[in-house]
Amino acid sequence: MISKTLKNVRPMGGPATDLHIVDGVFSVDAPEGAEVIDGGGRILIPGLIEAHTHLDKSLLGLPWYRNEVGPRLIDKINNEREVKVSLGLDPQVQSERHAILAMSHGCTHIRSHVDVDTHHGLAGIEGVMATREKLSGMVDIQIVAFPQSGMMTRPGTADLMDEALALGADLVGGIDPCGMEHDPKGHLDTVFELADKHGKQIDIHLHERDALGWFSMEEIINRTQALGMQGMVSISHAFCLGAVDRGYVTGLQEKLAENRIHILTTAPASAPVPAVKELSALGILTGAGCDGIRDTWGPYGNSDMLEKAMHIGMRNNLRRDDELALALDICTYGGAAIMGVEGYGLDVGCPADCVLLEGETLAEAIVTRAPRKLVLKGGAIIARDGACVIEAP
Repeated sequence: MISKTLKNVRPMGGPATDLHIVDGVFSVDAPEGAEVIDGGGRILIPGLIEAHTHLDKSLLGLPWYRNEVGPRLIDKINNEREVKVSLGLDPQVQSERHAILAMSHGCTHIRSHVDVDTHHGLAGIEGVMATREKLSGMVDIQIVAFPQSGMMTRPGTADLMDEALALGADLVGGIDPCGMEHDPKGHLDTVFELADKHGKQIDIHLHERDALGWFSMEEIINRTQALGMQGMVSISHAFCLGAVDRGYVTGLQEKLAENRIHILTTAPASAPVPAVKELSALGILTGAGCDGIRDTWGPYGNSDMLEKAMHIGMRNNLRRDDELALALDICTYGGAAIMGVEGYGLDVGCPADCVLLEGETLAEAIVTRAPRKLVLKGGAIIARDGACVIEAP
Protein backbone atom coordinates (compact mmCIF):
# COMPACT_ATOMS: atom_id res chain seq x y z
CA MET A 1 0.00 0.00 0.00
CA ILE A 2 1.43 3.37 -1.07
CA SER A 3 0.94 5.94 1.71
CA LYS A 4 2.44 9.41 1.60
CA THR A 5 1.91 12.88 2.94
CA LEU A 6 2.77 15.73 0.59
CA LYS A 7 3.61 18.42 3.10
CA ASN A 8 3.52 22.15 2.38
CA VAL A 9 2.26 22.06 -1.20
CA ARG A 10 0.04 24.60 -2.97
CA PRO A 11 -2.68 22.90 -5.06
CA MET A 12 -3.07 24.84 -8.31
CA GLY A 13 -1.02 27.67 -6.83
CA GLY A 14 -3.37 28.25 -3.90
CA PRO A 15 -2.59 28.36 -0.16
CA ALA A 16 -0.11 25.87 1.28
CA THR A 17 -1.55 22.68 2.75
CA ASP A 18 -0.78 19.01 3.28
CA LEU A 19 -2.24 16.33 0.99
CA HIS A 20 -2.40 12.67 1.95
CA ILE A 21 -2.16 9.62 -0.29
CA VAL A 22 -3.39 6.17 0.71
CA ASP A 23 -3.31 3.19 -1.60
CA GLY A 24 -2.59 5.39 -4.60
CA VAL A 25 -5.42 7.92 -4.15
CA PHE A 26 -5.76 11.23 -2.34
CA SER A 27 -7.17 10.69 1.14
CA VAL A 28 -8.47 12.69 4.10
CA ASP A 29 -5.47 11.57 6.13
CA ALA A 30 -2.62 9.09 6.03
CA PRO A 31 -1.82 6.25 8.41
CA GLU A 32 0.91 6.57 10.99
CA GLY A 33 4.30 5.93 9.46
CA ALA A 34 3.38 7.22 6.01
CA GLU A 35 6.27 8.67 4.03
CA VAL A 36 6.42 12.45 4.35
CA ILE A 37 7.58 14.48 1.36
CA ASP A 38 8.21 18.17 1.94
CA GLY A 39 6.98 20.13 -1.06
CA GLY A 40 8.75 23.28 0.08
CA GLY A 41 5.77 25.47 -0.80
CA ARG A 42 5.83 24.42 -4.46
CA ILE A 43 2.77 24.29 -6.71
CA LEU A 44 1.01 20.95 -7.09
CA ILE A 45 -1.02 20.22 -10.23
CA PRO A 46 -2.62 17.03 -11.57
CA GLY A 47 -0.56 15.03 -14.03
CA LEU A 48 -0.06 16.73 -17.40
CA ILE A 49 -2.07 15.25 -20.27
CA GLU A 50 -0.37 14.69 -23.63
CA ALA A 51 -3.51 14.29 -25.72
CA HIS A 52 -2.06 14.37 -29.25
CA THR A 53 1.29 12.86 -30.15
CA HIS A 54 2.88 10.13 -32.29
CA LEU A 55 4.90 7.76 -30.11
CA ASP A 56 5.82 5.49 -33.02
CA LYS A 57 7.54 8.22 -35.06
CA SER A 58 10.17 9.84 -32.85
CA LEU A 59 13.85 9.49 -33.76
CA LEU A 60 14.99 10.05 -30.16
CA GLY A 61 18.22 8.19 -29.42
CA LEU A 62 19.11 7.74 -33.10
CA PRO A 63 21.81 9.62 -35.04
CA TRP A 64 20.80 13.05 -36.28
CA TYR A 65 18.41 12.87 -39.22
CA ARG A 66 19.16 15.32 -42.01
CA ASN A 67 15.79 16.65 -43.14
CA GLU A 68 15.55 17.56 -46.83
CA VAL A 69 11.86 16.76 -47.34
CA GLY A 70 9.62 18.75 -49.68
CA PRO A 71 7.07 21.25 -48.38
CA ARG A 72 3.79 19.39 -48.98
CA LEU A 73 2.03 17.20 -46.43
CA ILE A 74 2.13 14.25 -48.82
CA ASP A 75 5.90 14.72 -49.25
CA LYS A 76 6.40 14.27 -45.52
CA ILE A 77 4.07 11.29 -45.34
CA ASN A 78 5.66 9.45 -48.28
CA ASN A 79 9.17 10.17 -47.05
CA GLU A 80 8.41 8.94 -43.54
CA ARG A 81 7.14 5.56 -44.76
CA GLU A 82 10.44 4.92 -46.54
CA VAL A 83 12.73 6.32 -43.85
CA LYS A 84 11.21 4.03 -41.22
CA VAL A 85 12.63 1.17 -43.29
CA SER A 86 16.03 2.69 -44.10
CA LEU A 87 16.65 3.62 -40.46
CA GLY A 88 15.37 0.31 -39.15
CA LEU A 89 13.06 2.18 -36.78
CA ASP A 90 11.69 -0.02 -33.99
CA PRO A 91 8.31 1.41 -32.91
CA GLN A 92 8.51 -0.26 -29.49
CA VAL A 93 11.90 1.21 -28.64
CA GLN A 94 11.10 4.63 -30.06
CA SER A 95 7.72 4.83 -28.35
CA GLU A 96 9.28 3.88 -25.03
CA ARG A 97 11.94 6.57 -25.40
CA HIS A 98 9.31 9.15 -26.25
CA ALA A 99 6.98 8.13 -23.40
CA ILE A 100 9.78 8.23 -20.82
CA LEU A 101 10.72 11.73 -21.93
CA ALA A 102 7.09 12.82 -21.53
CA MET A 103 6.97 11.24 -18.07
CA SER A 104 10.08 13.14 -17.02
CA HIS A 105 8.21 16.38 -17.75
CA GLY A 106 5.15 15.36 -15.76
CA CYS A 107 2.89 13.53 -18.21
CA THR A 108 0.79 10.79 -16.65
CA HIS A 109 -1.52 10.16 -19.62
CA ILE A 110 -0.73 10.04 -23.35
CA ARG A 111 -2.95 9.72 -26.43
CA SER A 112 -0.86 8.55 -29.36
CA HIS A 113 -1.87 8.31 -33.00
CA VAL A 114 -0.08 5.27 -34.44
CA ASP A 115 0.38 4.71 -38.17
CA VAL A 116 -1.50 1.91 -39.90
CA ASP A 117 -0.66 1.44 -43.58
CA THR A 118 -0.08 -1.22 -46.21
CA HIS A 119 3.68 -0.58 -46.11
CA HIS A 120 4.23 -1.38 -42.42
CA GLY A 121 1.02 -3.14 -41.52
CA LEU A 122 0.37 -3.24 -37.78
CA ALA A 123 4.02 -3.00 -36.68
CA GLY A 124 3.47 0.43 -35.14
CA ILE A 125 0.35 -0.66 -33.28
CA GLU A 126 2.06 -3.76 -31.93
CA GLY A 127 5.14 -1.76 -30.89
CA VAL A 128 3.23 0.91 -29.01
CA MET A 129 1.01 -1.72 -27.41
CA ALA A 130 4.16 -3.40 -26.11
CA THR A 131 5.33 -0.08 -24.67
CA ARG A 132 1.91 0.48 -23.11
CA GLU A 133 2.20 -2.87 -21.36
CA LYS A 134 5.82 -2.32 -20.32
CA LEU A 135 5.10 1.08 -18.76
CA SER A 136 1.76 0.07 -17.24
CA GLY A 137 1.34 1.67 -13.84
CA MET A 138 3.74 4.48 -14.71
CA VAL A 139 1.86 6.14 -17.56
CA ASP A 140 -1.48 5.45 -19.25
CA ILE A 141 -1.36 5.29 -23.06
CA GLN A 142 -4.35 5.51 -25.41
CA ILE A 143 -3.75 4.30 -28.96
CA VAL A 144 -5.47 5.79 -32.00
CA ALA A 145 -5.33 3.60 -35.10
CA PHE A 146 -4.25 6.27 -37.57
CA PRO A 147 -4.36 5.91 -41.40
CA GLN A 148 -1.55 8.44 -41.96
CA SER A 149 -1.16 7.51 -45.65
CA GLY A 150 -4.90 7.39 -46.28
CA MET A 151 -7.47 4.64 -46.69
CA MET A 152 -9.17 5.57 -49.96
CA THR A 153 -5.83 6.22 -51.64
CA ARG A 154 -4.27 2.96 -50.38
CA PRO A 155 -6.69 0.02 -50.74
CA GLY A 156 -6.32 -2.53 -47.96
CA THR A 157 -5.66 0.06 -45.25
CA ALA A 158 -9.27 0.00 -44.02
CA ASP A 159 -8.96 -3.75 -43.40
CA LEU A 160 -5.76 -3.15 -41.43
CA MET A 161 -7.54 -0.47 -39.41
CA ASP A 162 -10.22 -3.04 -38.61
CA GLU A 163 -7.52 -5.45 -37.44
CA ALA A 164 -5.80 -2.78 -35.34
CA LEU A 165 -9.03 -2.01 -33.50
CA ALA A 166 -9.69 -5.71 -32.90
CA LEU A 167 -6.11 -6.04 -31.61
CA GLY A 168 -6.58 -3.38 -28.96
CA ALA A 169 -6.34 0.13 -30.41
CA ASP A 170 -8.59 2.45 -28.41
CA LEU A 171 -9.85 4.92 -31.03
CA VAL A 172 -10.44 5.26 -34.77
CA GLY A 173 -8.31 7.89 -36.46
CA GLY A 174 -8.81 9.75 -39.71
CA ILE A 175 -7.04 12.31 -41.87
CA ASP A 176 -7.97 15.19 -44.20
CA PRO A 177 -10.98 13.69 -46.04
CA CYS A 178 -10.61 16.08 -48.99
CA GLY A 179 -7.01 17.26 -49.17
CA MET A 180 -5.44 13.86 -48.46
CA GLU A 181 -8.05 11.30 -49.42
CA HIS A 182 -9.86 13.18 -52.24
CA ASP A 183 -12.96 11.25 -51.18
CA PRO A 184 -14.63 12.83 -48.13
CA LYS A 185 -17.69 10.59 -48.25
CA GLY A 186 -15.71 7.38 -48.60
CA HIS A 187 -13.20 8.30 -45.93
CA LEU A 188 -15.65 9.55 -43.30
CA ASP A 189 -18.12 6.73 -43.95
CA THR A 190 -15.30 4.25 -43.31
CA VAL A 191 -14.12 6.02 -40.14
CA PHE A 192 -17.61 6.15 -38.63
CA GLU A 193 -18.44 2.58 -39.72
CA LEU A 194 -15.30 1.29 -37.98
CA ALA A 195 -16.19 3.25 -34.86
CA ASP A 196 -19.70 1.79 -34.86
CA LYS A 197 -18.47 -1.77 -35.47
CA HIS A 198 -15.93 -1.70 -32.62
CA GLY A 199 -17.74 0.64 -30.24
CA LYS A 200 -14.84 3.11 -30.35
CA GLN A 201 -14.52 6.87 -30.24
CA ILE A 202 -13.04 8.91 -33.10
CA ASP A 203 -10.13 11.37 -33.37
CA ILE A 204 -9.61 12.86 -36.84
CA HIS A 205 -6.61 14.88 -38.03
CA LEU A 206 -7.94 17.92 -39.89
CA HIS A 207 -5.15 20.06 -41.38
CA GLU A 208 -7.38 21.48 -44.14
CA ARG A 209 -7.75 25.24 -43.99
CA ASP A 210 -10.49 27.77 -44.69
CA ALA A 211 -13.43 26.62 -46.84
CA LEU A 212 -12.02 23.15 -47.52
CA GLY A 213 -11.63 22.51 -43.81
CA TRP A 214 -15.07 23.96 -43.09
CA PHE A 215 -16.62 21.52 -45.55
CA SER A 216 -14.89 18.53 -43.96
CA MET A 217 -15.77 19.73 -40.47
CA GLU A 218 -19.43 20.09 -41.42
CA GLU A 219 -19.40 16.53 -42.78
CA ILE A 220 -17.94 15.31 -39.48
CA ILE A 221 -20.58 17.25 -37.54
CA ASN A 222 -23.40 15.88 -39.73
CA ARG A 223 -22.31 12.27 -39.17
CA THR A 224 -21.84 12.81 -35.45
CA GLN A 225 -25.37 14.16 -35.20
CA ALA A 226 -26.97 11.55 -37.47
CA LEU A 227 -25.35 8.62 -35.67
CA GLY A 228 -25.91 9.95 -32.16
CA MET A 229 -22.17 10.08 -31.43
CA GLN A 230 -22.21 13.32 -29.46
CA GLY A 231 -19.30 13.40 -27.01
CA MET A 232 -17.46 10.62 -28.87
CA VAL A 233 -15.69 12.60 -31.62
CA SER A 234 -12.55 14.74 -31.46
CA ILE A 235 -10.99 16.85 -34.19
CA SER A 236 -7.24 17.35 -33.96
CA HIS A 237 -5.46 20.45 -35.29
CA ALA A 238 -8.65 22.04 -36.70
CA PHE A 239 -6.65 24.73 -38.49
CA CYS A 240 -9.80 25.88 -40.29
CA LEU A 241 -11.11 27.27 -37.00
CA GLY A 242 -8.29 29.80 -37.11
CA ALA A 243 -9.55 31.32 -40.37
CA VAL A 244 -9.96 35.08 -40.79
CA ASP A 245 -13.70 34.81 -41.52
CA ARG A 246 -14.81 34.71 -37.88
CA GLY A 247 -18.49 34.87 -38.76
CA TYR A 248 -18.42 31.51 -40.51
CA VAL A 249 -16.15 30.02 -37.84
CA THR A 250 -18.54 31.14 -35.10
CA GLY A 251 -21.36 29.18 -36.73
CA LEU A 252 -19.17 26.08 -36.97
CA GLN A 253 -18.09 26.37 -33.35
CA GLU A 254 -21.69 26.61 -32.23
CA LYS A 255 -22.42 23.34 -34.08
CA LEU A 256 -19.36 21.73 -32.48
CA ALA A 257 -20.66 22.76 -29.06
CA GLU A 258 -24.17 21.45 -29.80
CA ASN A 259 -22.76 18.04 -30.76
CA ARG A 260 -20.12 17.94 -28.02
CA ILE A 261 -17.29 17.52 -30.51
CA HIS A 262 -13.92 18.09 -28.88
CA ILE A 263 -10.91 20.00 -30.22
CA LEU A 264 -7.25 19.04 -29.77
CA THR A 265 -4.74 21.74 -30.64
CA THR A 266 -1.00 21.48 -31.10
CA ALA A 267 -0.63 25.29 -31.30
CA PRO A 268 1.93 25.18 -34.14
CA ALA A 269 3.85 28.28 -35.17
CA SER A 270 3.26 27.74 -38.90
CA ALA A 271 -0.51 27.31 -39.17
CA PRO A 272 -3.74 28.99 -38.04
CA VAL A 273 -4.94 27.75 -34.66
CA PRO A 274 -8.33 27.46 -32.97
CA ALA A 275 -9.14 30.40 -30.69
CA VAL A 276 -9.17 28.67 -27.32
CA LYS A 277 -10.98 31.48 -25.48
CA GLU A 278 -13.86 31.22 -27.95
CA LEU A 279 -13.97 27.44 -27.54
CA SER A 280 -13.95 27.78 -23.76
CA ALA A 281 -16.78 30.32 -23.82
CA LEU A 282 -18.91 27.84 -25.79
CA GLY A 283 -18.07 24.96 -23.44
CA ILE A 284 -16.17 23.00 -26.10
CA LEU A 285 -13.74 20.59 -24.46
CA THR A 286 -10.24 21.45 -25.63
CA GLY A 287 -7.05 19.49 -25.09
CA ALA A 288 -3.54 19.74 -26.47
CA GLY A 289 -0.48 17.79 -27.46
CA CYS A 290 3.07 18.14 -28.70
CA ASP A 291 2.33 16.27 -31.96
CA GLY A 292 5.36 14.49 -33.43
CA ILE A 293 8.69 15.38 -31.84
CA ARG A 294 12.17 15.07 -33.33
CA ASP A 295 11.01 12.97 -36.25
CA THR A 296 11.28 12.98 -40.05
CA TRP A 297 8.76 15.83 -40.19
CA GLY A 298 10.81 18.23 -38.09
CA PRO A 299 13.58 18.45 -35.48
CA TYR A 300 11.61 20.27 -32.79
CA GLY A 301 9.88 19.32 -29.56
CA ASN A 302 10.70 17.79 -26.21
CA SER A 303 7.32 16.39 -25.11
CA ASP A 304 6.89 19.02 -22.38
CA MET A 305 3.24 19.95 -21.91
CA LEU A 306 4.15 23.01 -19.84
CA GLU A 307 5.98 24.27 -22.91
CA LYS A 308 2.89 23.45 -24.96
CA ALA A 309 0.80 25.55 -22.55
CA MET A 310 3.19 28.40 -23.28
CA HIS A 311 2.80 27.85 -27.04
CA ILE A 312 -1.00 27.95 -26.66
CA GLY A 313 -0.62 31.21 -24.76
CA MET A 314 1.65 32.74 -27.39
CA ARG A 315 -0.52 31.68 -30.36
CA ASN A 316 -3.69 32.96 -28.65
CA ASN A 317 -2.20 36.15 -27.23
CA LEU A 318 -2.86 35.02 -23.66
CA ARG A 319 -1.01 37.43 -21.41
CA ARG A 320 -2.95 37.73 -18.15
CA ASP A 321 -2.35 35.22 -15.38
CA ASP A 322 -5.95 33.96 -15.62
CA GLU A 323 -5.52 33.47 -19.37
CA LEU A 324 -2.38 31.41 -18.84
CA ALA A 325 -4.34 29.37 -16.32
CA LEU A 326 -6.71 28.55 -19.22
CA ALA A 327 -3.73 27.35 -21.28
CA LEU A 328 -2.69 25.05 -18.44
CA ASP A 329 -6.26 23.84 -17.99
CA ILE A 330 -6.23 22.73 -21.64
CA CYS A 331 -3.07 20.70 -20.95
CA THR A 332 -4.56 19.13 -17.83
CA TYR A 333 -8.30 19.00 -17.15
CA GLY A 334 -9.32 19.53 -20.79
CA GLY A 335 -7.18 16.72 -22.14
CA ALA A 336 -8.19 14.45 -19.26
CA ALA A 337 -11.89 14.99 -19.95
CA ILE A 338 -11.44 14.25 -23.66
CA MET A 339 -9.47 11.10 -22.87
CA GLY A 340 -12.09 10.00 -20.36
CA VAL A 341 -9.67 9.86 -17.43
CA GLU A 342 -11.71 8.87 -14.39
CA GLY A 343 -11.31 10.74 -11.12
CA TYR A 344 -8.83 13.22 -12.50
CA GLY A 345 -7.72 16.00 -10.16
CA LEU A 346 -6.42 16.69 -6.67
CA ASP A 347 -9.59 16.04 -4.66
CA VAL A 348 -10.00 13.29 -2.08
CA GLY A 349 -10.65 10.02 -3.90
CA CYS A 350 -8.78 11.02 -7.08
CA PRO A 351 -5.85 8.87 -8.20
CA ALA A 352 -2.66 10.54 -6.96
CA ASP A 353 -1.30 11.50 -10.39
CA CYS A 354 0.37 14.84 -9.80
CA VAL A 355 3.33 17.10 -10.52
CA LEU A 356 5.29 19.40 -8.20
CA LEU A 357 6.21 22.65 -9.99
CA GLU A 358 8.60 25.48 -9.26
CA GLY A 359 7.08 28.95 -9.31
CA GLU A 360 5.13 31.46 -7.29
CA THR A 361 2.12 31.25 -9.61
CA LEU A 362 0.84 28.96 -12.36
CA ALA A 363 1.81 31.59 -14.93
CA GLU A 364 5.39 31.68 -13.65
CA ALA A 365 5.58 27.89 -13.68
CA ILE A 366 4.49 27.87 -17.33
CA VAL A 367 6.90 30.51 -18.58
CA THR A 368 9.95 29.31 -16.60
CA ARG A 369 9.33 25.56 -17.06
CA ALA A 370 11.89 24.52 -14.46
CA PRO A 371 12.63 20.78 -14.23
CA ARG A 372 9.74 19.09 -12.47
CA LYS A 373 10.68 18.53 -8.85
CA LEU A 374 8.52 15.45 -8.50
CA VAL A 375 6.05 13.47 -10.63
CA LEU A 376 3.76 10.89 -9.06
CA LYS A 377 1.58 8.26 -10.73
CA GLY A 378 -0.86 6.55 -8.40
CA GLY A 379 1.19 7.92 -5.52
CA ALA A 380 4.42 6.33 -6.77
CA ILE A 381 7.30 8.55 -7.84
CA ILE A 382 7.98 8.22 -11.57
CA ALA A 383 10.25 11.25 -12.05
CA ARG A 384 12.38 13.45 -9.86
CA ASP A 385 14.22 16.70 -10.66
CA GLY A 386 13.39 16.41 -14.36
CA ALA A 387 14.53 12.81 -14.81
CA CYS A 388 12.41 9.67 -15.05
CA VAL A 389 13.15 6.98 -12.47
CA ILE A 390 13.73 4.48 -15.29
CA GLU A 391 16.20 4.86 -18.11
CA ALA A 392 15.23 4.91 -21.75
CA PRO A 393 16.42 1.99 -23.89
